[in-house]
Amino acid sequence: MAKPVTPIENSDEEVDLRDRIVSAVIIGIIRSLTLLPYRVRVPVGGWVISRLVAPLIGYRGRIRDNMHFIFPDMPEDQVEQMARDVPDQIGRTLCELFSPKNLVETARNTPITGKGIAAVDAARDAGRPLILVSGHIGNYDIARSKLIQRGHKVGGLYRSMNYKGFNDFYVSRISQVGTPLFLRGRRGMGEMVKFLKAGNAIALLIDQHMSAGAPLKFFGHTAYTALSAAELALRYDALLVPCYAIRQPDGMSFEMIVEPPIPHTTPEEMTQALNDSLEAQVRANMSQWLWVHRRWKAQ
Repeated sequence: MAKPVTPIENSDEEVDLRDRIVSAVIIGIIRSLTLLPYRVRVPVGGWVISRLVAPLIGYRGRIRDNMHFIFPDMPEDQVEQMARDVPDQIGRTLCELFSPKNLVETARNTPITGKGIAAVDAARDAGRPLILVSGHIGNYDIARSKLIQRGHKVGGLYRSMNYKGFNDFYVSRISQVGTPLFLRGRRGMGEMVKFLKAGNAIALLIDQHMSAGAPLKFFGHTAYTALSAAELALRYDALLVPCYAIRQPDGMSFEMIVEPPIPHTTPEEMTQALNDSLEAQVRANMSQWLWVHRRWKAQ
């Protein structure tokens, strides 16, 4: 009888070497782009991701799949346009996130619209917990920076990158926009809840597939969605507010939209209202949402 083959596992040294090499390459590309003036850097970053990176890593295929699934009657030329435009937005956003000083200045010049800003500022003045909910549309850190500039204490939840070296670089950049930042996980969630309970604001994104989430609707299809934002709002009497920073036609500036607070009902109803709010924004700004997400993975 043949002996079973023992899988060969990478040594810690090999993993560490790969981490350092990949991180160095990514950071090198980003640092190279920062040599360009900001108004050139952002569109160039969009072009690089759209024309060079997206075809190599499968982004265009995933966008096409999502377009065919959600909009089966969309003309093929529009599908192909989305396959180019969405990665361009991704590249622009990445350049902005890694240019924190420019991002903060852009936020300072960003106008605020929507009927929810008065309630948001009233919560700040009253020391009431505030949960700002957005999605991967436009540039969510513009909204975080803008509210910090208005005197809000805003904490953000982030997910660790796959490569430690790159993750450290990433956190060092987004920290310049504002702190505290909480790493997704048990410890980070505990720290975030403590910060919220103290009467501060937290910013959350809810548009990724969550296998343990509730089977709610997004674009008419089942999308498993975390209920945590609504549950926290109910538990700590926090204001739950949809908030977006939408890129404008010039490709560089933004409009911040603060919608009215979601009424407190049940976690499922409140979270569905958040999904509906985001869907409306995506429909109005199709290329600005991260259509590379496997949002409807269960289907």
